[in-house]
Amino acid sequence: MKKQTPDMRQHIIDVARALITHKGYNAVGIAEIVNAAGIPKGSFYYYFKSKEEFAEALLEHYFSHYLQQVDTQLSGSGSARERLDRYFSFWKETQGADLPESKCLVVKLGAEVCDQYDSMRHILAKGTDKIVQKIAQCVSEGQQDGSLPAGPDADELAEELYQLWLGASLMAKIHAPEKAFNKAMNATMRLLA
Repeated sequence: MKKQTPDMRQHIIDVARALITHKGYNAVGIAEIVNAAGIPKGSFYYYFKSKEEFAEALLEHYFSHYLQQVDTQLSGSGSARERLDRYFSFWKETQGADLPESKCLVVKLGAEVCDQYDSMRHILAKGTDKIVQKIAQCVSEGQQDGSLPAGPDADELAEELYQLWLGASLMAKIHAPEKAFNKAMNATMRLLA
């Protein structure tokens, strides 16, 4: 019998993320996940008590990875305004691409799971709050370094920007991504002017 390892747990999460990003949570069953991962059903249940627990682990992993990407975009060289521009350009590039592994799980799963699974809603809320906090910190730094206007409340502006880009990501699924993200970028420039 093959020994169970944390790498196998991560393998299951990685394989299933592409499936769930493409189809959604409710459309993907455990049988499809284990088939795609090339493992017996028992291996799935060795790591996760239920599909819901698995989805919670998937979301936790997603936010852990995504928050590192946010840090990369919002830190480093340049003014805070330049770093915000870099972050939203990164968003446009990754969410506009046709690569399931780069798609935002907040957009994909938010509406689908929040009404049904309180535990997943909580993880989504906690993760999105952390993203907004990182944007707010950068806005605050921009107000201090003079690259952004001092007037707007940093927390409120960060929330508006994040919601704007979530909306653009949703519209990009419905219409042409380029158009949705260009409009979001133009609105962002106005908000940061």
